[in-house]
Amino acid sequence: MKDYIVRATAADEQIRAYAIHSTSIVEKARQIHNTSPVATAAFGRLLSGAAMMGSMMKGEKDILTVMMKGDGPINGITVTADSNANVKGYVGNPEIVIPPNYLGKLDVGGAIGYGTMTVIKDLGMKEPYSSQVSLTTSEVAEDLTYYFASSEQIPSAVALGVLMEKDNTVKQAGGFILQLMPFASEEVINFLEKKIEKLDSVTNLMERGMTPEDILQEVTGELGLKINDTIPTAYRCNCSRERVTKALISLGKKELKDMINDGKKIEMHCNFCNRDYGFEIEELKELL
Repeated sequence: MKDYIVRATAADEQIRAYAIHSTSIVEKARQIHNTSPVATAAFGRLLSGAAMMGSMMKGEKDILTVMMKGDGPINGITVTADSNANVKGYVGNPEIVIPPNYLGKLDVGGAIGYGTMTVIKDLGMKEPYSSQVSLTTSEVAEDLTYYFASSEQIPSAVALGVLMEKDNTVKQAGGFILQLMPFASEEVINFLEKKIEKLDSVTNLMERGMTPEDILQEVTGELGLKINDTIPTAYRCNCSRERVTKALISLGKKELKDMINDGKKIEMHCNFCNRDYGFEIEELKELL
C-alpha cells in the first residue's frame, strides 16, 4: 500500500480528522539513516505526526519544523514537513540501543528523555511562528497532543505507531490526529473520549488490515464521518547540487577565498538524506 493521508470531518464539522499510512516513509528513513529499532520507532512517530501537521498548512511554500530535544541518548530528533505532506528529518544518535521499557516494548520515552518540543512554522511572513513546550511522556503522540492544547488551544487526540519486523525493517507505521472545534458539544466530546479510551493501538488496527479511512470510521463513524480528500505523502529531501552551490556562494568572498587557500576539496553533507556534495578547488575558484 502506498503512503497517504486522509483529511476528514465528523459530527457536522465539530471534529477535524487526519489519518496516515506511513510505512514506506518510515522504512525509507530507516534505510537512509541506518536507525536502530528504538530510533526508528521514535523517528517514525514524529515523521508521521509532522506529515499530518504539514497537510494542515494552507500556503504552497509553508514549512513546518518539529524538534524534540531531551536528555536521553537519542540526542534529539528534527523533522520538517511541507504543505504537500513531504517529510524529511534526522536523528542525533541513530544507532542507539537501550533495554525495552517495563511493558517489554521499545522505550521511545527513555530514548528521548526529558526536555522540550519546539514547533516552527514558516508561513512566508517576516518572522516564522515558533512555540516551545515541555515534553510530557516523550512518547511523541502525547507530546503533540500537549502542544496542540497549550500552544494552539486546540483540544486534540494524537495516536502514532511504528511496528518493527524481526529483521528490524518496518512492518507498519501510521497514526491519526483528531481535533475538536471550539463549537464542539459536550456530547461529542464525551463520546470521543470514551471511544478513544477503548481503541486498540494504531499498529494493531493496521495489522488487522485497516486503512486510514477504516481507522477514522472506527473512531468517528457513529458521528457521521465525511472524507474530504486523500493526498500522497512521502519521505523527500529537496537538496541538490544547485542548492548546495547557492549556499556556498551565499557564504561570501572571504569564506570562499579561505577555502581555496586551504587547498583542500570541500565536502558538504545533507543531514536529511545523508548525501555528500564534493567541490574541488577549481570549482570553488569558479564560484568566487
